[in-house]
Amino acid sequence: MCVQERAAASPRALERGGFLTSNMLKVIAVAAMFFDHFFSVFAEGDPVFLEWLRVPGRLSAPLMCYLIAEGYWHTHDLKKYMGRLFLFAVLSHFPYVLYYHLTWWKATSVIWTLFLGLLALTAARQPHMPFPLKLAAVGGCCLLAYPADWNYVGVLWILYFGLYHRSFGRQMASFALIGLFLHVLPNLFHFGWGHLYQCGIFLAIPLLACYNGRRGRRSRVIKWGFYLFYPLHLLLLLGLRVITGV
Repeated sequence: MCVQERAAASPRALERGGFLTSNMLKVIAVAAMFFDHFFSVFAEGDPVFLEWLRVPGRLSAPLMCYLIAEGYWHTHDLKKYMGRLFLFAVLSHFPYVLYYHLTWWKATSVIWTLFLGLLALTAARQPHMPFPLKLAAVGGCCLLAYPADWNYVGVLWILYFGLYHRSFGRQMASFALIGLFLHVLPNLFHFGWGHLYQCGIFLAIPLLACYNGRRGRRSRVIKWGFYLFYPLHLLLLLGLRVITGV
């Protein structure tokens, strides 16, 4: 499906009420991500206070997933879009596992989740693909995302953000249900009430309600900065970690 067909299929691809552009949402997402990654390692003090410091960082993944689904509808070259995500998933892998002291083959970054979410959405939107094959493709993407940050939760968010592109209400309902039952409640069950900060994901809803459906000023800096920021900020934090001995 070309960009003209995708845009024609959705009036919301043209315009919505609100004052936030996708560029603004990108800036909010990367700022929240930096804040979260820094405090997850460097912050010290009262455990309860530290847990609540993680709340703003919960905005990052929902906003990024939404922007990926928006990108599906607006991109002029879906293959190149996927290729960029795959490339930066590879580039981000080792900075991610080194910063968090993870086994390199057991975990990877959220960029891999974003790539697989876009792949799942693309498969689900294929008009001539039989439904069982679509279901298998989405299931395969969820399985492949399992070791990644935000794993199959992010894949499903992108999928339903994209499938319900015409209905903001359905987008937010599916986002909330997936977030509640596949992320918040499992975290509370396994780790206790200390992980109540995961409810911060729902703060993304009022921000997305303010999105106007427009990209904002065309800028290569913002376009490529969104991709480059992830591996570069992890390398910066990794260097700071080595220097400080944290």
